[in-house]
Amino acid sequence: MTTAAGVVLAGGRSTRMGQPKAWLEWHGSTLLYRAAAVLARAVDGPVVVVAAPGQELPPLPSNVSVAEDPVEGLGPMQGLAVGLAAVADRAETAFVCSTDMPFLHPAFVRRVLRALPAGTDVALPVARGFRQPLAAGYRTALAGLVKDLLAAGDLRPGMLFKHCEVAQLSDEELLADAELARRDPELESVVNVNSPDDYAAARDRPPPQVVVECFGALARNGGHRPREVQAATLGAAAAAVGLTLNRHVVAALNGDQVTRDEWLPLVAGDTVAFLSADAGG
Repeated sequence: MTTAAGVVLAGGRSTRMGQPKAWLEWHGSTLLYRAAAVLARAVDGPVVVVAAPGQELPPLPSNVSVAEDPVEGLGPMQGLAVGLAAVADRAETAFVCSTDMPFLHPAFVRRVLRALPAGTDVALPVARGFRQPLAAGYRTALAGLVKDLLAAGDLRPGMLFKHCEVAQLSDEELLADAELARRDPELESVVNVNSPDDYAAARDRPPPQVVVECFGALARNGGHRPREVQAATLGAAAAAVGLTLNRHVVAALNGDQVTRDEWLPLVAGDTVAFLSADAGG
């Protein structure tokens, strides 16, 4: 079993933000939808959102499931234990992140997961000057150890790292990956939004630059030529070229994933091809 899963921790109290982060909008979708869907783009296994007891969540991608944390208030270690346990029977490793990472790029996720060879338990980025335990790769078999540490009162991720084999990834090591260096050279994948000021700054950032192409009946008046647009979702990319995703129009993302999900997150470097479904596209 070499499948990699994705785990999004959504059960934080959002004390500094003053409102649930999962529901915050960013350029056309919620932060939680974007985080979960970016992970689904980057891994070949299940994606699970860990929610607090009774927590109301915004809509999620159809291929994402929810694991409810039975205990509230124990922080990210408790969510980590629940998330790893939820996917342990279907995946050997998992990328674990928080809800509030609007700039997370699939290339970052893939780079981190590649740092989990046999014998390594955690791939821990030390990016932009800080350890990033909520943008890291974990062996799912660690679920039991995390649970034991919680039972002993160890609530900090740093305690886990003392009990397992950790591969730390510096900025230089992360950016040695050519795709990541090209798509996220500032490692903004690890930037999160903890306060209203952080969120306002993130909202002020422009959507990523993507390439859009139209084919078949949609390519009238030279519309078949590739165009660069700013769009954070598939729906926004369609709107930028005067289209609406419906039963007559489908999109192919980077030449493979065919979808009509208007909330599907786009990232820097994506190419979207719109095709007429009526013409067999």
